Amino acid sequence: MKTEIYLVRHGETLFNRLNKVQGWCDTPLTIKGIDDLKKTADALSQIHFDNMYSSDLKRAIDTVHLMKDVNQVSNIGKIKKLPEFREVFYGSFEGGSIDDIWLGVSKAAGIPATTDVKKIIDTIGIYKFREVTKKADPLHLAESTEELETRMCRAIKVLRKETSGEGRVLLVSHGDFIKTLGIKYWKESDGLHDITFPDNGSVSRGILDEEGNFEIVDYNCKAEDL
Repeated sequence: MKTEIYLVRHGETLFNRLNKVQGWCDTPLTIKGIDDLKKTADALSQIHFDNMYSSDLKRAIDTVHLMKDVNQVSNIGKIKKLPEFREVFYGSFEGGSIDDIWLGVSKAAGIPATTDVKKIIDTIGIYKFREVTKKADPLHLAESTEELETRMCRAIKVLRKETSGEGRVLLVSHGDFIKTLGIKYWKESDGLHDITFPDNGSVSRGILDEEGNFEIVDYNCKAEDL
């Protein structure tokens, strides 16, 4: 059977507020983040989910538990954590200023210096962007195109296995990972250029079929608009 996936971005965190690179680092949800998530949870409270999942990072785990606690029509047991859906890894850039990383990446790409990541991606394409980010990382630990693509494909395979027999599930993940999924699987993306970065607490809805084919049909939506 096909499975409907409600892909939720976690709530605002301290590093989000401070405009710092988060990646695999973890910081707590802010009061604003929790308040915004309550709006998402309320909008989804009457939607039945067969199960709920999250990335293994605490900001995602805290988010999924809030969704679970508010939902009135689902009987969800223990939340399973899927590390394949954690955020994109930024190596030694993690914890630093987001503006500084894009300045470094644009310089490594050989284009005019900019803090506008959309301009960088649209100029060199998403695949070269990942390679240049790894190159710009002083320790070259940031995820490359191949590393991220491999993890993303593995994530879909794991999700298909976990959700077999489930008609609708909720999964909490992260902004850049959801955006990368959107570039690859959203029907309105050309697969190369940048798309809107998903808002904290936003919902992107996908369909996962019996053969493991995945398509995002709604991207970066307010829950009440779905």
